[in-house]
Amino acid sequence: MTNSPQISEAEYEVMNVVWKYEPISTPEVVDKLSSAEFDWKPNTIHTMLARLVKKKALHARKNGRVFIYTSLVEKHDYIEQKSKTFLKQFFDGTLNSMVLNFIENDKLSNEDISELQKILSQREKEGGQK
Repeated sequence: MTNSPQISEAEYEVMNVVWKYEPISTPEVVDKLSSAEFDWKPNTIHTMLARLVKKKALHARKNGRVFIYTSLVEKHDYIEQKSKTFLKQFFDGTLNSMVLNFIENDKLSNEDISELQKILSQREKEGGQK
């Protein structure tokens, strides 16, 4: 895994659209992100696409009058790298510190705790294998 480029939260939303629909054209990205959820203007989306290309997170090729975008960063790799950075920055790199923090601050619902118990139980049955 190579180091992923630094992208903002807004750029991450653009990346999510590209990851989901790639290869995808500029008008298609604009259409998907101009919904009520984001309410972004087309120029804002164009700017973010250009930034992501400059950061080498996206590849753009011209096809007639539009650009077609494909990702240069795998979503799984990006999330894995950012998760490690988050854990290191806020929880000394340990997952159990983060989980304990959430439990102690009542940030986990009973449903979340049940899901964690199910995952841990399944992992234990598998002998601790990933």
